[in-house]
Amino acid sequence: MPEYEKAMRPEDLTRLFVERSNAGDAAGVAALYEENAVLAYPPGGQTVGREAIRALWEKVLANRPHFEPEQPLPTLTSGDLALTSTPPKDGTGARAQVVRRQPDGSWLRLLDQPEFVPPTR
Repeated sequence: MPEYEKAMRPEDLTRLFVERSNAGDAAGVAALYEENAVLAYPPGGQTVGREAIRALWEKVLANRPHFEPEQPLPTLTSGDLALTSTPPKDGTGARAQVVRRQPDGSWLRLLDQPEFVPPTR
């Protein structure tokens, strides 16, 4: 696996995600996740584990979507866990991730909720 820039702050994960997605680097996107991370995508479903996340992103990035950087909201940190979030430019409501500090001091995503859809009544 190539050597990737590590997220040394929780907020770095969003920037690295955009850079790697726009480069079409599914393995690089997957490297931002812990080995057993859970991604709430596709909508209504879950993708579990770094390898499954990589396979999912290969399919998504095959269409060469372009991602815009989103300004992060303030990070909430407690010890080795942090909650990061951004207000999406695409109007999907919110994005939120639980990230964990790794033994080397870098951060990886543990739980990723890229789209919150309002409940239907």
